[in-house]
Amino acid sequence: MINSRTKVGKSTLNIPALCFGTSGLGDMPATYGYSTPEERAFDTIRHILDSDFPFLDSSRNYGDGRSEERIGKVIAQLGGLPEGALLSTKLDRDMQTGKFDAARARESLEQSLKAMNVDQVDLLHLHDPEHAASLDEVSASDGPLAELMKMKEEGLCKAVGLAAGKVDIMMPLLRNWDFDALITHNRFTLVNRNAEAMIELARSRDISVLNAAPYAGGVLAKGTTEHPRYVYQEASDSMLDPVRHIETLCARHEVPVGAAALQFSMRDPRIAATICGVTRPERVEQTLAWATTEIPEALWQELDALTPSSDDPEASRVYKPG
Repeated sequence: MINSRTKVGKSTLNIPALCFGTSGLGDMPATYGYSTPEERAFDTIRHILDSDFPFLDSSRNYGDGRSEERIGKVIAQLGGLPEGALLSTKLDRDMQTGKFDAARARESLEQSLKAMNVDQVDLLHLHDPEHAASLDEVSASDGPLAELMKMKEEGLCKAVGLAAGKVDIMMPLLRNWDFDALITHNRFTLVNRNAEAMIELARSRDISVLNAAPYAGGVLAKGTTEHPRYVYQEASDSMLDPVRHIETLCARHEVPVGAAALQFSMRDPRIAATICGVTRPERVEQTLAWATTEIPEALWQELDALTPSSDDPEASRVYKPG
């Protein structure tokens, strides 16, 4: 059932099947190719909190802190986080130096709580360790991962997770640390299965999987004509051709590609929640509609017969914060 909630790992936290990502709400034109005005961001956040899925996922570094600040302003205007609403955010490295030790992790959380006008968050992740100055520092016994576990013990969050990109970096961390959850993005979509082995590892360790970016950076939602980008970059024909083939299949069955892309993630029993980035209220409504769109079994059979890539979709991405 779409409205049911799933227990996160070994924690006491239960989450719905849909979560709304807020990176774009922090105004990140270098990533998305467009800006998000403040008032529109406010309206979108209010719309999410008033929906049946009031679950927000943010990060300290989204828009250099603007995502959390905008969330915090709405929470303040509402007189506090509405009952039943959930907040997820992430500990981030020092964006100037790459330093990511225990002190920086603590500072990151303190900045997040202050920005969002809350005393705790529901789900807290370690973010992007592959971009830290030293991976050894991240995984040290006195590093930010150990600090993340302390934060849960202190009641500053209900569950802890890992949110990163490269599978080869995530796998050892998932084996060696007791996470409740993990976020993977762009690597489990209609056109890519790079995260498959990692999802299986998480399942074997009772780690709940939150699958983010089911639209591969937007192209599976907006289409190859309107949005010829793949994983936050201008895309070549070779990148777009698999998406164009899916567009043809969906058009034959009169199903929006976005609905198929979203439900591909939501129908997989290994996925606890699917995170969809939105930057306007209409996109919230569209997401909810796509989540319940009727999709014929014949289309699923055709989609299942495709051979998706298992390569890292972000291997050639030029990472630009903000």
